[in-house]
Amino acid sequence: MSENTPDTKAETASENVDEHPLVLRAITLIGIALSLFQLYAAGVQPLGLFFQRPIHLGFILVLCFLIYPAFGVTRKRGIAGWLIDGPLIAGAILAGYWVPANIDTIANAIFPRTIDVAVGILTVLLVLEAARRAVGPIMTVIAAVFLAYAFAGRRGELPWLADWLPGILNHRGYSLDRVASQMTLGAEGIYGIPLGVAATFIFVFVLFGAFLEVTGAGKFFIDLAYATTGRQRGGPAKAAVIASAGMGSISGSAIANVVTTGAFTIPLMKRLGYRPAQAGGIEAAASTGGQIMPPLMGAGAFLMSEFTRTPYIDIVLVSIFPAILYFGSVYLLVHIAAVKQGLKGMAREDLPKTRDVLADGWHFLLPLVALIFLLVAGYSPMRVGFYAIVAVIAAASARALWNYATNEPTLEGLKSLVWRGAKLTLKALELGARNAVAVSAACAVAGIIVGVVGLTGLGLKFSAMMLAFSGGNIILALILVIIASLILGMGLPVTAAYIVLIILVGPALTSEFGVPLLIAHLVVFWYSQDSNVTPPVALAGFAGAAIAGSRPMETSVQAWKYAKGLYLIPLFMVFNKEIIIGGPLPLVIWTGFIAIVALVAFAAMLEGFLFAKMPVWQRVALLPAIIAVFWPDLAVEAAGVAAIIGLLAWNRMSATKVTQ
Repeated sequence: MSENTPDTKAETASENVDEHPLVLRAITLIGIALSLFQLYAAGVQPLGLFFQRPIHLGFILVLCFLIYPAFGVTRKRGIAGWLIDGPLIAGAILAGYWVPANIDTIANAIFPRTIDVAVGILTVLLVLEAARRAVGPIMTVIAAVFLAYAFAGRRGELPWLADWLPGILNHRGYSLDRVASQMTLGAEGIYGIPLGVAATFIFVFVLFGAFLEVTGAGKFFIDLAYATTGRQRGGPAKAAVIASAGMGSISGSAIANVVTTGAFTIPLMKRLGYRPAQAGGIEAAASTGGQIMPPLMGAGAFLMSEFTRTPYIDIVLVSIFPAILYFGSVYLLVHIAAVKQGLKGMAREDLPKTRDVLADGWHFLLPLVALIFLLVAGYSPMRVGFYAIVAVIAAASARALWNYATNEPTLEGLKSLVWRGAKLTLKALELGARNAVAVSAACAVAGIIVGVVGLTGLGLKFSAMMLAFSGGNIILALILVIIASLILGMGLPVTAAYIVLIILVGPALTSEFGVPLLIAHLVVFWYSQDSNVTPPVALAGFAGAAIAGSRPMETSVQAWKYAKGLYLIPLFMVFNKEIIIGGPLPLVIWTGFIAIVALVAFAAMLEGFLFAKMPVWQRVALLPAIIAVFWPDLAVEAAGVAAIIGLLAWNRMSATKVTQ
């Protein structure tokens, strides 16, 4: 695969980075130092905004320029490469040091000093280059366009650009000093909310995932999924759905989810009778759900919490049922496909036993239980992540010591155990730092976009444009959001696409269309996932195709089909707000019930099958009934539900007649 995604690029970088052992050693040591710094700030001594974020950024920039050489990871760095990367690394150290070391002077200055502006310009350039290497050129180009927009205007550095802008987009323009100050001397640019979330919540949970990964939790979740679903029709495909939900709690990345669970599930699906493209598409659709699966939800829940000022635990709680709906819709589509194709489950002897899997790995559930308990108890997400990591280490250590004590303990065995534990800990610390480079670089460059939007008032202007294009119709507005998310997703990771999109369309959804703030964020975040499964840019689909040995576009079409809940469930949130913001208990129960009914009907209509083959007239009749369920009127909803139940009951009776 050649896609410029953080996941694929990180994997390539880890394999092809400069072969010199000193560089590898430096990456390891700096990665471990970054992780220890983050753990100190998370669990021992919280740091102020202008200490935590710049120091974190300095570490990330240094790691980025070491991991991603100037001429790419497939070529040796050489003297020319070091002539480029050496000064960049020195500049990264200066950028991380400058604000914390001069914070009192910067805070008390009426006008920014020339030296502060110079370091600010350097920091912006370093962030743009780091994003180009770690995330891809599209993100850097978008940020550069926003910077040019800040300079466009009669008082700006590029006044001639104003002549090219439509009237609504014109503004006064800003000087280099003003823009550099906005970007690096306050909390509204690079050191704003996106990097703040990356430097606190996201990093500590990425590190938590790294500890789970090195201790074997991923294999445990996959084996548990196989043990519970493997004997059912299409067992491996159903296992892929469940395993991806579990792995989503670890990786929070659709592509990482595909390459970990898919390495096991896709070959088994093919062996059972699924077509290669179908197997890859099912895995891609299931893995995409990892990004919307509580408690981690990729980085989305943490960013939403900061943007909306909603407690993190509240976002997790309201996201549980929509995530279940998504995985339930994928699971149902998989089941229907298995029944239609006459597929069977796997043989009992080919599957692990649930009892054995739980006996070997039950301790991996303890950190997740501790995480959820601490969140409910009201601890901050950063402190929860710290204690979750401690819980992983404690659980893995206790299990290792138990195994040691019950298998003829010796002094040499104890030394070996301690040495292995130390190596795994250091490996997790390094892996966590490596995995955080791309998302932190994306959040830093997203801060540039946030800063320009705040400086120029672009968000309000974009909202006015969106209102004009949609004519005040919420359906057209949401279609515009979907199109924008797909276009942004062609070059941005999901987290960055969500940040950019919510900044631009969020105000319009809330103020002009009356969508509640939290629902607007959830809708945009869900739609930001579509580049994983929607052709022509379906990154998770491409990853599934690589494992399945199928055509990427054919696999992407299959992923798009199985991930239809990604589009329908956010629509349901908008027109049935009770599913998220609550209300009278009977209304909430009714809303949840009709959501399930609508998704079942949609799956049956899409596949033309539920209990038996569905005639064309039944599929056609289901469409208006499904639309009625989404209608924000109780009588219309009830009529739609009645029609769906009647049509599905008819299909059930048809199946009974066929079997008699």
